[in-house]
Amino acid sequence: MCGIYGSTVIYSESEIKDKLSRTSFRGPDQMGWEVYEHNNQTVSFGHNRLSIIDLDPRSNQPFNYQNQVKIVFNGEIYNFKDIKDTLDKKGHSFSTSSDTEVICAAYLEYGEDCVHHFNGMFAFVIYDVAKNKFFGARDRLGQKPFFYYHKGTDFEFSSQVSSIQLHHKSLSISENAISSYLTWGAIPDPMSIFNEVKKLLPGHKFSFKLDSGELNIEKYWDIDYKGTTLFTGSYDEAKSELKNLLLDAVKVRMFADVPVGVFLSGGVDSSLVAAMAAKSMDSDVKTFSVKFNSKGFDESVYAQQVADHLGTDHNIIECDYNEGLDLIENFHHYYDEPFDDSSAIPSMLLAKHTKKQVTVAISGDAGDENFLGYHRYNWIKQGNQFMKIPYPLRVLLSKLTNLAPNYRLKIIANFMAYKSINDVYLDSKMNRLSHVRKDSFNPEDVYDLKYLLHTNKNLLERASDFDLKTYLNWDINTKVDRATMAYSLEARSPLMDYRVVEFAKSLPTEFKFKGKNQKRILKDVLYDYVPKEIFDRPKAGFSIPFKVWFRNELKDYVLEELNPNSLKDIPLVKADYVTQKINEHMKGNANNYGLIWKLLILKQWLNNNKGYDIK
Repeated sequence: MCGIYGSTVIYSESEIKDKLSRTSFRGPDQMGWEVYEHNNQTVSFGHNRLSIIDLDPRSNQPFNYQNQVKIVFNGEIYNFKDIKDTLDKKGHSFSTSSDTEVICAAYLEYGEDCVHHFNGMFAFVIYDVAKNKFFGARDRLGQKPFFYYHKGTDFEFSSQVSSIQLHHKSLSISENAISSYLTWGAIPDPMSIFNEVKKLLPGHKFSFKLDSGELNIEKYWDIDYKGTTLFTGSYDEAKSELKNLLLDAVKVRMFADVPVGVFLSGGVDSSLVAAMAAKSMDSDVKTFSVKFNSKGFDESVYAQQVADHLGTDHNIIECDYNEGLDLIENFHHYYDEPFDDSSAIPSMLLAKHTKKQVTVAISGDAGDENFLGYHRYNWIKQGNQFMKIPYPLRVLLSKLTNLAPNYRLKIIANFMAYKSINDVYLDSKMNRLSHVRKDSFNPEDVYDLKYLLHTNKNLLERASDFDLKTYLNWDINTKVDRATMAYSLEARSPLMDYRVVEFAKSLPTEFKFKGKNQKRILKDVLYDYVPKEIFDRPKAGFSIPFKVWFRNELKDYVLEELNPNSLKDIPLVKADYVTQKINEHMKGNANNYGLIWKLLILKQWLNNNKGYDIK
């Protein structure tokens, strides 16, 4: 785990060091860079290392493998030992016990097809000296970030956009990216906040010819969004196979040369991961959860119940607004693009205190996307019944129902006014609120709409696929990567093992969601380890009490940062409308904390990035 950087643009040694120092929190154990002169060209590679496997300096990066390839690599290859054994039999030699060296040998053996052999989370770039080209890839689910700038023979890449931004004189802020942020709460791949910088899409690889500047990007993996691969066995057979897959996915992620712990919220996903981690360890597993001293936000009691049953060494991290405010004020430094998921704050708090005891933490991310766990899957399943009514009649009923004073009836009325359930789901996810100019975003610009709109799968599977390709990537993975890397902690997610994802996508819907039982098969695996009674409660999210804090402890902060004059400096935002919404929130007439948080983060980012044109 680390931060990577590289460029064909010529920078001074001090400028390269500045670029690496900007994200040194990603890898504080060693900062290294090399400048290669070859074929009348200059290549700079840099690396901030967080030592996880093979702590010896011999595995520091940039890494030179047999004077044939150079590499900078961020992430982990969980099956590297198996790959190494195969390559060893093919005659490849190794001088370290790291996965970095295995990537190099695999590239020499398999060429660009090497990515198909890797099970892990990764973003890497190889400099092939003989072919005078870069070859790189990003993992299948997008757990590790990869930003790049390309113009002619200039190519620059980094784990975070801020490293490219430094000492770069030709960048401009993208108004389309700001619009997308206001719509989605994050900036969708392949866009970045700058027009000239892009993100490599998950499951994609690239090659860049240094002499000609030719860049070729190719997809090497995707989910089966058309539903052609189906599991044909019984439910019990599926449960058994899933259990074995998960056990292995957890086991390979427990391997490290540093202490490993588990994030434990007390929910289904993290509890299952913790149970399997405890089973694979000889000693007590350390588990960690966050506690907020605000009514309705303390879920730590449930985590404690699971920890007591599993016998883990459990640690509860208490949080108040003072520590939360400190993280808010420095948010832009770690996320370095506008990002509005407020659960990033408790995620950062969790990472900050977890790092005091371990360097790797296992998480339960992706359980909801893979196994139909979100509340929204339930309401679209119920609401889809209204779509059986002919559209003209639905429009009429919508108008009549909307006149009712009941809030629930108004929701139903709005639901019935849509032409299709696809439109309902897309609009709910896009969050197109009245504070954004109506013409500021075209949903067809988002490349992943095909997973929702252009498939023959049923409604729930389409929504699940769409969330896996959008929300999981743009939001969850961004949140977890930046929050943990801010404190030099590596997060690993067994439920994002591509084998688990592919298997989940092959299962009949009723194996995952039957009646009102969401995540059915995942729960049944969990109940083999933890009593079902512990989980007889409503599903809870990972949230922070901003609604209350914004009206009390953080009220002055909000009113100062988002005063009417400062709101006028935010592109695409209607200042008068937002001021009204803030006043409503402060008076307790409405809960608009999401809008307030979204604009606080955007305003903070713009304040710290003045001087750029917005185009």
